[in-house]
Amino acid sequence: MGIDPGAANLGFGIVRVEGNRMVALDGGVVETGPEMPMERRLEKIHAALGELMAWHEPRALAIEQVYFGRNVGSAMVVGQASGVAMLAAAQRGIACFAYTPQAIKMAVCGSGAAGKAQVQRMVGTLLGLPELPTPDHAADALAVAICHGGGEGRRHAVAVSGAGARAGGAADSASTSTGKPRLAPRVAG
Repeated sequence: MGIDPGAANLGFGIVRVEGNRMVALDGGVVETGPEMPMERRLEKIHAALGELMAWHEPRALAIEQVYFGRNVGSAMVVGQASGVAMLAAAQRGIACFAYTPQAIKMAVCGSGAAGKAQVQRMVGTLLGLPELPTPDHAADALAVAICHGGGEGRRHAVAVSGAGARAGGAADSASTSTGKPRLAPRVAG
């Protein structure tokens, strides 16, 4: 399960690794309104992620690390949303992994300097989607899931879950589900 953290728009993406390919199972955005007090926004994010985790049963949560730019206030809000996502995972015994934006771009596009449009196109290509994934936050979350599912994070998640001892494609699942996929991206709200 990949997360693109944000308090107003938190992107999520669920992928399954099947051998040498990845399949998108779900993706969307948890939206909260600016009129909501911060504690209610975080509560809504926590509840929505909890429902997604109960549905998909991910083996790992991969999250984009908070980038501290010039706007420290925005970075703190994104950090709070990241913390709530990690809490939801920890409450369910799901391991958490964090990746820099550059590492995610490198894993998806082969360049840490790739632009948003290039990442979006590559996410669609790597997951075999018939059209580009939207909205942007969902596409970014799917990129985080691809980053984790394609590397060391996948091997760790499989080892920790004991899935290596199971037969079939489920043993290769990096980050989700036991046969309960939704077929189209959706918006949780």
